Amino acid sequence: MNPLPRLLPTAATDETFGGVTYHIGGELVPVLSVDVSNTPVYFEHHILLWKNSNVRISIKPLKGAVKRMLAGMQVFVTEASGNGIIAFSRDGAGHIVPIHLGAGEELHVREHQFLAATESVEYTFERVRGITNMFLGQSGFFIDKFRGHREDGVLWLHGYGNVFEKVLAAGETIDVEPGGWLYKDPDVKMDTVVDRLSSGLFAAGFNFIVNRFTGPGRVGIQSMYVNNSTSDR
Repeated sequence: MNPLPRLLPTAATDETFGGVTYHIGGELVPVLSVDVSNTPVYFEHHILLWKNSNVRISIKPLKGAVKRMLAGMQVFVTEASGNGIIAFSRDGAGHIVPIHLGAGEELHVREHQFLAATESVEYTFERVRGITNMFLGQSGFFIDKFRGHREDGVLWLHGYGNVFEKVLAAGETIDVEPGGWLYKDPDVKMDTVVDRLSSGLFAAGFNFIVNRFTGPGRVGIQSMYVNNSTSDR
């Protein structure tokens, strides 16, 4: 029997990687606290909760600004540096997931669910083309891509509900509700599968839609989905 997706840890204390030490705590609405004394961290500006007064805030431009602007993606993020700690939280019940990226390692992430990253992590995006990809929870036209550039780094994601991880063997598949996937390894292939269901009542038909992931690699699954295009963020 294939193992079930495993629940990822919901807390971290004095975890050190990629030049930073961080902590994750809280139950319903978790908080990420990062010591940025040695390594700056960039983040979405609206998630700041508190910081030591010595921590400086600045604007960090992202690569491919023109391409991002034409695609309607964010062009700038906020960066924290200096001697002290900064804390983040998102306005929603969920689960903060730390991803440790070595130099050259990459992760593909559902858009709008990036929380923060160390400065060594590159942030780009990919447009998902094709009519079959219009069912990615109504917000899946873009996938954020994060890559460890010159050295090790940390990427923090916010999943709604709880986050589970399934490690797929080569050729192994799993079907996930379109709003349920959070991240995947680059080698994991993602397709949209549409099954036509007929009720037999007045010849009524319905579509059953899933995203099919094929290994090898990791797939992150969130137990709750918030549509960022319609919700009050």
